[in-house]
Amino acid sequence: MQTVARTSAKPAVPDGIHPHSDELIRLRLLARDLLLRPRQPARSVVAGGHHSRFRGRGMDYLESRGYQAGDDIRNMDWRVTARSGRAHVKVYQEERERPVVLMVDLGPGMFFATRGAFKSIIAARAAALIAWAAVHSGDRIGALLYHGKHRELRPAGGQRGALQLIRALVEAADPANAALSARDTLNAALLRLRRVVRPGSQVFIFSDFYNTDAGSKQHLQFLRRHNDVIACQILDRLELQPPPPGRYAVRYGERQGILDTRSESRRRAWLEHFAARREAAETLMQQCAIPLIRLTTDEDVPSALRSALSRPAHTPAEHAA
Repeated sequence: MQTVARTSAKPAVPDGIHPHSDELIRLRLLARDLLLRPRQPARSVVAGGHHSRFRGRGMDYLESRGYQAGDDIRNMDWRVTARSGRAHVKVYQEERERPVVLMVDLGPGMFFATRGAFKSIIAARAAALIAWAAVHSGDRIGALLYHGKHRELRPAGGQRGALQLIRALVEAADPANAALSARDTLNAALLRLRRVVRPGSQVFIFSDFYNTDAGSKQHLQFLRRHNDVIACQILDRLELQPPPPGRYAVRYGERQGILDTRSESRRRAWLEHFAARREAAETLMQQCAIPLIRLTTDEDVPSALRSALSRPAHTPAEHAA
């Protein structure tokens, strides 16, 4: 694997392989116009500055008081009512901030690219941009990083939340720390996300979504039921189009082989294979009513993400090229 020499005299230069905190911090200047509003039509309005389709109330329980004419019976506190013999309702304190939770897949397949930057680096840049946009919107930032193990970051507000995420990304997205032999599916991370994300959050999932299976739909539907979810699929151009006809040496860990693309039938099989995987991701997100956007490893992430997030929500899958 390629390595880059570093010295203390000069700042690290982005190489597309190793994450650098200074690069991710500089993205703050490009995140002001990113739109983090829900991409689905609003069904309700919660307290605070956000219009949302969340089913959660967006409020914290404060106390219970006696029922008064005009109170919403959905707020009835049945336990207190039964204990006291008089009708009581729950009183909520308005929530002024919304958690923005980023799930970043850093499994083995994300440490790959034939041009531009590794998928893991694209995911780190996109996650940092969303975090800085959340800072500008006054939201809290939390994360779940998945790389064979889970790294959880509790939602924190302001610059502290963004810098907490960047530090974790720089460590987890470094190839030296990659768990290249991890065998867990993405479902392990989705299950963990279900347990830690607070209802009413805005959730971004960054992955190539090649490691999903039948259980992924259940996890995603659960998340979508209680949160505003956006999926971001990260692809390499090689997955969109095979290389020119020829023989290529390939390596994965200690395993080596030859990729032969001289045969027309093999090139056609290549296209069909990756097209099927993209279609599977699209179908999965459609079934879960989750918007799907796409980034490639060779494009400018701030421009591509800005374009994708500004589009109408009805498009089932979008390629920000």
